[in-house]
Amino acid sequence: MMTMSVELQKVSYQIKQKDILADISLELKPGVTYGLLGRNGAGKTTLLSLIASYMKPTQGKVRIDGEDPFENERTFPHVCFMYGGDYAEESEPVSVYFDAAARYRPNFDRAYAEELAKRFELPLDVPINRLSSGMQSAMEAVIGLAAQAPVTLLDEIYTGMDAPNRKKFYEAVIEDQADNPRIIVLSTHLVSEMDYLFDHVFVLHKGQMLADDPSDTFISKGVTLTGDADTVDAFISERDVLQTKTLGNTKQALVAGPLKDGDEEAAKKSGLEIGTVTMQDLFIHLTSKEGEDNA
Repeated sequence: MMTMSVELQKVSYQIKQKDILADISLELKPGVTYGLLGRNGAGKTTLLSLIASYMKPTQGKVRIDGEDPFENERTFPHVCFMYGGDYAEESEPVSVYFDAAARYRPNFDRAYAEELAKRFELPLDVPINRLSSGMQSAMEAVIGLAAQAPVTLLDEIYTGMDAPNRKKFYEAVIEDQADNPRIIVLSTHLVSEMDYLFDHVFVLHKGQMLADDPSDTFISKGVTLTGDADTVDAFISERDVLQTKTLGNTKQALVAGPLKDGDEEAAKKSGLEIGTVTMQDLFIHLTSKEGEDNA
């Protein structure tokens, strides 16, 4: 499989002078699965649409393999963007959508698509507008993975799936990335189920990039300290405290991390238990500091 790189340089996008995205710079590399985390209205779909060259940025540059991808015949077939379409008026069966994918996606693997369809119990001969929302999501997942595009963008396509099919989707992402390494971006606001999929995390909030880190680096930005309330208070008195919870005489504090070696040793000597923070906890904290998102 061919590989491609993606770079955004100070990209902004406005609608009626309102910033949907502001000054976004990032780089995507082959063989990496990225988590694009953001609450509803954060700008995730807009960002992916710009990468997919569905529209042009108001300011800044989008580059795929160093080229502007907008109306670019060389790059366009190699970027697959699946985003939860409206199929109410679509009466063709799933097999026709596979035919179209094969026509426009040079790496589309029809055998793999049919294998995934069996895994999801997705019927190929049923009109798509008669499928449940879960099966429509499964079809998008199948096409997105089977397209084998060097740049694969999957925008919350799991939302209609039930839990068993979501698990099958996550397993397929891991397997396919191992077999056919490429750029895969998974956008989500449901972090707890998917955090183990991500090699690298972007956190987008109100059109601004709050985090751009390898997953382990991102998680290390928070540490929990649990123990006697007075001991915890004394230890965190001069630290950046993200949140606290108290139950009786026991207190847990989430503080900015990572702890330095001396601090970790001092915490343990004080009888405090040091714990890791989940990706979801950090995501919630980062995106709640300024209040609720607009829908």
